[in-house]
Amino acid sequence: MQVIKSFFIAVSIYSKIPVPQFEWKEDDMKYVFCFFPWIGALIGGSIYFWNYSCGVYHIGVGCRTVIGMAIPIFITGGFHVDGFMDTMDAIHSYSPKERKLEILKDSHIGAFAVIMLAAYGLVLFGTFSEVESDALLKIVCCGFFLSRCLCGISAVSFPLAKKDGMLYTFADSSHKKVVKGSLSLQSALCVGLMCFQSFPAGLIVAAAAVLTLVYYYYRSRKEFGGVTGDTAGFFVLFCEGCIVVVAAFIDVFVLK
Repeated sequence: MQVIKSFFIAVSIYSKIPVPQFEWKEDDMKYVFCFFPWIGALIGGSIYFWNYSCGVYHIGVGCRTVIGMAIPIFITGGFHVDGFMDTMDAIHSYSPKERKLEILKDSHIGAFAVIMLAAYGLVLFGTFSEVESDALLKIVCCGFFLSRCLCGISAVSFPLAKKDGMLYTFADSSHKKVVKGSLSLQSALCVGLMCFQSFPAGLIVAAAAVLTLVYYYYRSRKEFGGVTGDTAGFFVLFCEGCIVVVAAFIDVFVLK
């Protein structure tokens, strides 16, 4: 029963999909991160279906790309975008760690949040529009699953910047060994599926995702002393963006 409740909690938090609601207990949160990647699977599947439909009905690349970029927001409600913007504001404040953690809590949007989100959107639009190979598109769609696997692993493995907030609550309540084992297995299966589409491309894109995790570890420790819920949102977007950029690079400079 705890596993089922953990599934519903994961879906209710990380997506806008309506699920049964109930009172949360600590035992119900043990396996929440195990189901976090499946929101990415839904996003990736939806993007692939959308792109397939665009091919069938001859929808232009602009419309295909913009709506494809919006699908993650439709499904998650922009949950990770908020963390990305807060993290950008904090990092670009060039303040001490304590002040940066305060900025993460601030509900107001700063200039750097808007600037960096706009830059991220432009880069994503430009690179995503260049992913035309069906194999690379499938690899990118798998990336939404992989980014959340890696994010979940970081939540129960990396040092936490503070002892409050949603991430701390779930990380502290998690059955860490089970979560790490489950997410590691899911990551391996996802990478295997990516390599099945195209071994060299899948391996390179997966390696890029792992490198973003390494970068995230060192950058979060340097800037905040550890990870938080907001930095986790930053990582999901940053990892997915790097996956799309690397896939586009392969498509343009290797396959064409």
